[in-house]
Amino acid sequence: MDVALLERLFDRSPDVAFFVKDVAGRYIAVNESLVARHGLKNRSQVIGKCPRNICPGDLGRIPTEQDEKVLRTGRPLLDHLELHWHRPNTPVWCLTTKLPILDATGVVVGLIGFSRDLRVPVEPHEIPTDFAEALVEFEQSLSPEATPAWLARRARLSPQRLARLTKRLFGLTPSQFITKTRIAAASRLLLDSAQSVAQVAHACGFYDHSAFTRAFRSATGMTPTEFRSGSSTPPQ
Repeated sequence: MDVALLERLFDRSPDVAFFVKDVAGRYIAVNESLVARHGLKNRSQVIGKCPRNICPGDLGRIPTEQDEKVLRTGRPLLDHLELHWHRPNTPVWCLTTKLPILDATGVVVGLIGFSRDLRVPVEPHEIPTDFAEALVEFEQSLSPEATPAWLARRARLSPQRLARLTKRLFGLTPSQFITKTRIAAASRLLLDSAQSVAQVAHACGFYDHSAFTRAFRSATGMTPTEFRSGSSTPPQ
């Protein structure tokens, strides 16, 4: 694998954080975008380190544990929805994919992957009227009953048509879109309101505090309380 060529290729993609890691989960190749997202100046500050060596707390622990699972099991992580930060403090939704690298005998010797920013512009005329109305209903209520099947019924679409539409417009599956909407709303309430974490969880359609905390940590790398306190650095 020509990692230098891959670095050069992904240096042309500022909306993607690209990486290759060895069997111990240490970076052996990264693009300039990943370096910049961490507030660093050059690749040498990243190469040879694991995510936990660069990001403190859960923001380093969670991606490191993701790597360990891929390296241990050989199973890829595909399109995992996460909220990342570009320094100094710009939140951006990403889809992260990590694939195992196998040697000639099928043994896992590393991993390769990227996190792709979700910045898909959506024009009103691209969205069918019933679908637009269903989105508005969901975003206004954030009902805990809202599922992909619920959204399909409200939009008068088949589940397959709904999945194609959300993928084309937002780059997300219906489940990812619902999760993103809930977490984004919760993030705003945590920062802009005095509501308790439990109240925010209820307002955003989570059945209980613990379910909200698990979903929020999975998406952002931190608990709702940590997010509210302003503890944020970019994961990867």
